[in-house]
Amino acid sequence: MPELPEVHALAADLGARLTGRTIDRLDVVSFAVLKTFDPPASALSGHVVTGVSRHGKFLDIATDAGIHLVMHLARAGWIRWRESAPVPSGRPNKGPLAARLVLDDGSGIDITEAGTKKSLAIYVVTDPATVPGIARLGPDPLAPGFTEATLAGILAGQGRAQIKGVLRNQSLIAGIGNAYSDEILHAAHMSPFKPASFTPEETARLFEAMQTTLREAVARADGVAASELKKEKKSGLRVHGRTGEACPVCGDTVREVIFADSTLQYCPTCQTGGKPLADRVLSRLLK
Repeated sequence: MPELPEVHALAADLGARLTGRTIDRLDVVSFAVLKTFDPPASALSGHVVTGVSRHGKFLDIATDAGIHLVMHLARAGWIRWRESAPVPSGRPNKGPLAARLVLDDGSGIDITEAGTKKSLAIYVVTDPATVPGIARLGPDPLAPGFTEATLAGILAGQGRAQIKGVLRNQSLIAGIGNAYSDEILHAAHMSPFKPASFTPEETARLFEAMQTTLREAVARADGVAASELKKEKKSGLRVHGRTGEACPVCGDTVREVIFADSTLQYCPTCQTGGKPLADRVLSRLLK
């Protein structure tokens, strides 16, 4: 799933390609992805893109008519730039293509989603704040106003909730998902199952790890084309997705915990005092 750094880079890449260009049309191939009906998708036609921005993990393509094309790529969605008009495949509604934004010269973007579990969502709105997922977003961790005190206030309201879940909760902190929560906790030397009732020293350590991890990932992705972002993300991860490999910090073997629909990765030496976590949600090996 693309998270804050990748969506940030996608917004920059698409902004450079789309800003000032005129939209010919939005073709919705998989009608389940379009979550709104007013304005209709056809309302985008003929309007000029004025910019591309990010809200958490949401992409926002704005036009001169005040109409926004908002996308959430979910677990398996992606965007591919097309230099020219598409060649008809003769297989309508087949393959990963979910929607296609076509510019007036035939170039544009293909919005795709792999796999059978379809969660990609597209909204055509006059105000991005009306998109339910955006309306529920917590503060952005890279915003100037997100301080150590902001994080302390969020943690104070979560009691003994596990910190891994707190970091991933979009209503509390926008943009962090499964991968970067693993990376942040590894950098902070904290168990993913640690309760959120932190001391001031622990809060400072988590804040520093969050800022460093996300800002370094954003810097690595800066200027990287959309087609290369997935590879870049994977190459920069130290523990997430690296089960069985050596931790780059201490050399211990990276372990994982498997849940019903996801996994997490961690280093026992760096994060749990050398103790492997039980492979179940209710593990209480916290220190």
